[in-house]
This record gives sequence, structure tokens and C-alpha cells, in this order.
Amino acid sequence: MTLEEHPAVRRHKEKQAQAASDEGPIDAAWLRDLCLACGADDVGFVGINRPEIASQAFDIASVFPKTKALISIVCRMNREPVRSPQRSVANQEFHETYDHVNNVARKITRMLEDRGIRALNLVSAFPMEVGRTGKGWIVGHKPIAEAAGMGKMGLHRSVIHPKFGSFILLDTVLVGREISEESKPLDYAPCLDCKLCVAACPVEAIGQNGSFNFSACYTHNYRDFLGNFVDWTGHLADSKNRQEFRERVSDGENITMWQSLSFKPGYKAAYCMSVCPAGEDVIGPYLDDRIAFTREFLQPLQAKEEIIYVLPRSDAETLVPKRYPHKEVKLAPWAVNTSSDPYSFFFGLTLTFQKRRSKGLEARFDFNLTGDTPVKASMKVSDQTLSVEFVQNGPADVTLNMPVDCLLHMMDRDFDLGRAIASGQVNIEGDAELVEKLIDCFPEYGDIEYAS
Repeated sequence: MTLEEHPAVRRHKEKQAQAASDEGPIDAAWLRDLCLACGADDVGFVGINRPEIASQAFDIASVFPKTKALISIVCRMNREPVRSPQRSVANQEFHETYDHVNNVARKITRMLEDRGIRALNLVSAFPMEVGRTGKGWIVGHKPIAEAAGMGKMGLHRSVIHPKFGSFILLDTVLVGREISEESKPLDYAPCLDCKLCVAACPVEAIGQNGSFNFSACYTHNYRDFLGNFVDWTGHLADSKNRQEFRERVSDGENITMWQSLSFKPGYKAAYCMSVCPAGEDVIGPYLDDRIAFTREFLQPLQAKEEIIYVLPRSDAETLVPKRYPHKEVKLAPWAVNTSSDPYSFFFGLTLTFQKRRSKGLEARFDFNLTGDTPVKASMKVSDQTLSVEFVQNGPADVTLNMPVDCLLHMMDRDFDLGRAIASGQVNIEGDAELVEKLIDCFPEYGDIEYAS
């Protein structure tokens, strides 16, 4: 029997002939029905050339080069478990829904494959590409969901669905064929601008003016994820004996780490989603009695006695004891590695900038970095905001000339600017006190120092 006569080859050619007659765009109505039948609560479709996702085109092509369209998938969470102050209840709901939305995406991909349509289902959250520098996720689901009309990001940086509100999780399927009709973004924002998420966040990661302190949110809410594992193993290695380890890590924290390793990591807060009243299915009780809504859903979270993890030399380190004296504050190290190169480092500074600590500083800083690949950059602090550019236009208040390696350790706890200047590592043109004030706008990088 020749290869051409093999039954598998004959069947493949029959399928090819059938597929060739069906190579046009996928019917959008049929595809929507298929997605809902697979368990999605809502879906939207986006073409690969849509400008809203242009910044992700390279990442999309890296995982599935044949992508011509994307399916944005929405699955609902049960509201009451997410609202519970008991984190075990809320986290179980998150994990169950993450598993569900991943399974939905997988079913959709299988159904498309069975019809000869190439498709790839992404991951809703974890696992990620955690070993690489920079972002761990391959494709960001939120911009895709916005482009597909599945909602818009609210003040709390989560996508708010027009019907289901904040109580949703997202996933995306990449499709190797065009879809007959694309979805359009919403023409309004479901967010009510009620500021309940601002009031609920224990580390003030969400600002009244719409600002977002990524490092504050990541340090506390994601404590039981990547960062704490690295920190925890460091304590194991550095502690001289059991007593010292228990002084560094309480029994409760140790058991929490065991639980995260055994049953999936838990969010410490996500309170911003818990209290959000937006969405047609959610808004009723808030409109009926806002005071009662606040009393039932916000105040128990504010009153809860719990450990709040903050970065040293951060806004949260100062704020939390004043705002929540009944909550225990504990220092945690900055766990995101952004010190591999100057570009990652400067990006990391945009994540860790502390707006309250920057109050009163109005200055522009030019950096001339020497090394294998010289880099020029400019940082501007103005009106409690930070901007970074890799061009230098116009006069700077301060110019810093230094090696790249020196820059990468500039925010470390043991960095001494005066010593760096005296040794000739750093040459400053301008007021060195402005550089000290700039450093004070960021938390200390590196491990926490413990008394031996």
C-alpha cells in the first residue's frame, strides 16, 4: 500500500476538500451560539488588525502566527462568595471560575478544530511565562475584551461588564480564520465612579483621581503568589534556626504558604471587585439604599483584622497604620525583577512610583548611562506623576552620568548616593538633593533586613 492509498491520507484529503469549500469567514451568529453552548456567558469578536490591540500584535503572532481573529470570552462569578470577607470562600470562587473559563476556551478550540478551523486557547491567568523578564502573561485579555464590547475597565482596573459588572473573569481564543462580523466597543463606561473601590482598597492602590499604584496592589493582594514564595524560601535559607524563622515568618503565614502550594494561591484582598455595584444585574441594591449597601459590603472589609503587606519606604507603609490601626502592617520586599537591563528598570520605576512621597517635587532628570550599550533617558516628576522617555529634549534640572550597573541598584536599601558621588561612580550636574528626593519617591528594592 502506497502512502497515497493509506486510509488516514485518503480521509485527510477528503477533509481538505471539504475545508476548501468552507474557507470563507466564520459566521458570527453560528460562532456565538457555539461559544455560549460551550459555557461562555458572553463573547465578542475582534479582528487581528484592530487598532485597539495593535500593541499586542507581536505577542499574538509569537504564540499563534496564523491568528486572523480573536474571541473574547466572559464567564460570571457568583457574587456573594466574592463579597465575603472570608478569603477562603472568595478565593475558591475565583479558582473555580478560572478553571471554568479555561475549560470553556478549550471546548471552543476543540469544536473549531473538529470543523477544520485552526484555533488556540490562551490561559485566563496562571500558569504564565514567569521565568522571563518583564510581563509573565502572553496576551492581555482586558484590552481584547474592551475591543470586543465585553465592557470597559473601571477605576479599579478590572473590566466591568455592562450586565454582570465586575464579577467576571476573561479568556481569549485565537482563531486562524476571519469572522464575518466583528464586535464593537461599548459606547459608554459601566463604571459608576462611586469610589467604593477606592474606599475598600486597604493599601490605597486606587487613587481618587484615577491613578493606580501597581506595586501596592501587587505587594499585598498577590502576596501568596510569586513574590512570597521567593521571600519565603529566602527566610528558610537565611534563618539560623527554627526560632529565628518563626520570628521572620509567623505560623499563620507559614500555614498560608502551605495552603497556597497545596490548593492554589489566594488573593489577600480583591476588595475593589467585591464592593463594585456596577452592572445591570448588580446595581439594584446600591440604587435602593446606598448607605445599606456600603454597610453590608464595604464596612466588613474595612473592619477586618488582617495582615497588610507593604513595601518599605512606600505610601502604604505610612498610610495603613493611620487609616487602619486595627490591621497589622508587615514589610515585604518588591518581588518583581526589573533590574536586568535599564529599559526594564525604568519600566519598573513606573510601577513602583509613590505619588504621596513625591508631593512637592517638580523636576526633570536626564540619565546618561555608560556600558556595553549606552542609554540616554529622561524622567520627569510633576504634579505627583512620573513620566519616562528615552529621549532628552530641552534642559534638565539634573543630569546624572553613571554606569548602567549603578542605575540598576539606585533604589536598593543600601545605596548611598553620597558615596557613589565621592567614588566617582556617579557624576551629577545640578542639585544632588533633588536626586535624593527622587530616590525617596520609590520604595526600597531588595530583601528586608532583619535583626540577627
